[in-house]
Parts: sequence; C-alpha cells; structure tokens
Amino acid sequence: MTPSIPRRAALLGGLAVPFLANATHAQAETIRIGTLTPQTGAGGAYGPPMVKAMRAVVDEVNAAGGVLGRKIELISEDDETNPDAGVRAARKLIDVNRVVAVLGTWASAVTTAVAPLCWENKVMLFTVSGGDGITRLPHQGYIIRTQPDSNLQSDRAVAFMLGQGARKVAYLSAQTPFAVSIYERHLQDLKAGGGQAVGNVIYDASKTSFRSEVDQVLKLQPDSLFLNSYQPDLLVLLRDLFRAGYDGRRYTLGYAANDKLIAALPAEVTEGLVSYAPSPDLDSPAFKQVQTVIGANPDPYSCQTFDHISMTLLAIAKAGTASGPAIHDAVRAIGNPAGTPVTSVTEGLKLLAAGKEINYSGASGPCKFTPIGDITGCKFRFDVVQKGQSKLLQLS
Repeated sequence: MTPSIPRRAALLGGLAVPFLANATHAQAETIRIGTLTPQTGAGGAYGPPMVKAMRAVVDEVNAAGGVLGRKIELISEDDETNPDAGVRAARKLIDVNRVVAVLGTWASAVTTAVAPLCWENKVMLFTVSGGDGITRLPHQGYIIRTQPDSNLQSDRAVAFMLGQGARKVAYLSAQTPFAVSIYERHLQDLKAGGGQAVGNVIYDASKTSFRSEVDQVLKLQPDSLFLNSYQPDLLVLLRDLFRAGYDGRRYTLGYAANDKLIAALPAEVTEGLVSYAPSPDLDSPAFKQVQTVIGANPDPYSCQTFDHISMTLLAIAKAGTASGPAIHDAVRAIGNPAGTPVTSVTEGLKLLAAGKEINYSGASGPCKFTPIGDITGCKFRFDVVQKGQSKLLQLS
C-alpha cells in the first residue's frame, strides 16, 4: 500500500511536508503555456521551428525575470497533423498541465477540433490555420488567428493569377476545411475578375498515386491548375502531372512548395511552379530576431508563433494576472494604436510595468485583429521555382 503523506513525512524525518510545500509553491509561481504544433504528419516540417521560435522568446523573458515576477514554462505537444491526436494533446495541456493558453495550431482540421476544448475551459487559442470556419465558431473571443483567412488569401492569389493570364482554372484539392473555403472564395473572385473556376477534383490523400484525379481534371481543359495540397500530396501530384504531359500554369500554397519538396523532385518536374504565402515583416527587428533563431529564411508560421507567445506574455502583463480570461480581455490592448510602438517583448514588458500603453508589431507584422479574432491584414509573397531553386517573384 502507498504510504499516506503524514506517514511519508514521518519516515523522512519530517522533511517531506516542507519539500511538498516548496514544490507546490514553485508550481504556482510558474506560468504554464502550451504549444500544440505538427511535429509529425503532413505539417511535420513546420512544427519544430515554430516551437523553437516560441522557446527563444520564453528564454529571453525568463532571463529578464519573467512576467509579473513569475517564470514561464512552455509545454509542447505534437498534434501529428491529425484532429484526434490534436484533441488528445489539447486535453493533456488543459486538464493535466493547466495551461492558460494553447499556441500554434497549424492544420485547420486540428484547430477546429480543439477549439471547443479551449473556449469551454476559458483557455486562449492562438492559431496559424486559415480555414474561414474557425473564427466563425462560437468561441466567445477565445481564438486569435494570425494567418489571414481564405477571403484575404483568395483576393491576393486570384488577382495575381489573373494578372498572369489565368482564365480557366481547375483545382486539385485535399479534403480539408481550408481547401473547401479557398475554392468557394476563388469561384467568386475569378468570376468577378473575368475568369472562371472550371472544376474542383478532391483526391484521397491516402493513395500513392493521383493519376486518375489528374486525368479527370485535365479533361476540363484548364489553362491553369491550383494545387490545394500539403507537401507530401503535392509531391505526388506534380509527378503525375509531369507524366501526364501537362505544361500549363501551376499554382499552390507556400507551405506545400517548400525546400523539402523542391529537393525531392527533379528540376524539370517543379520548373515554373508558383506558390504564395503570407509574408513576415522582413524589415522588422522582430523578424531579424527570428532569423537568428531559425535561419536566414524563416517560414511565416515560425514568425507568427513568435508573435503568439509575445502577445500572450504581453497580455498577461497588461492584465496583471495569468489566466485565459485575462489574456482574452487584454490581448487586443497590446496593439493599441495610441501606444508606444514596440517590436520586442522585453521592451513591451518594461513599458507595461511602467504603466504605459504599447502598440506591439511583431515578426509577422502588425498584430491587429477583428472582433472575431482575424488578422486585419498582412503582406504576401509569390515565389516561382526555376532550375530547382525557389525565387521571389513579388512581395506586396
């Protein structure tokens, strides 16, 4: 039988009770924040640097004394780019680790699955997911999204495609909430701009070949294709399109056309592939800080999660207490246009401690949000693959 606490204290000469009291006190003094990112699965290339960027902020803040005199503890879980795994991990973070915020969910399906757990437990959720339905959930203000929604992404992408001469665009899409919302918005934007979406073929990501889907979409005789895929799927699609002899325009999302994909395929297979992605603020000191942690070309998600943790800590300091409701109430106030402009979390913490207002703008750009939690705007970058290398076409 396991000894009771008093019996253990007696066996240890009375030392156990003070030890437990100190441990409890230390735990109470730690502000626990969770990260829920894809360390494995289709988004596995992005999770590790996203967490690395967040840890860099926590290390900097802890070295400067923490927030409200308390150290920050970052607890990281892998959502496996899978909703079921994401829910299990979120339950652990919320029920066991007792975090005040969950940061960094990537796949829209994962975010949609874990969001109710967060708002029901009054835990803030910061996400880089783009699916429109996420911020339309009844989340009561407990979701902040730094990734532009599909409306904003579609407006920019379709304008670029039309500018390149695309008029009849067909789609090969993964079966995800974000893919659905992107296609629905593209339909409207293409029509408004004088083009048309001629069809959307959904593929089964578990298959090892998408040749039947490729043949199906090519029967629509498009002059351009939009490949709405994750990186592993895009690799297969590009091979099958090359084998089918398709030589028209191909557009995709930046998170799919990454360096790993380009390196895995012959140069002739990826030649001319155009991708787009929300762009970090390349001139921001915060972006340069992320570069020192991640490397010369940090992805947008690492920059956004750098801002997730920064906003969380600044909101806690602004509120004067560490809780989900406190972050909920204060997070928009740390981007007060009337406040002192800051890009450094430690600089912001000093100003807040002095009773001053701040206007935080981070590695991903201005951190301004609509009432339902959507980012109000950001820059986009368009890249093209030439001779096995990704090159910037446009930044706007």
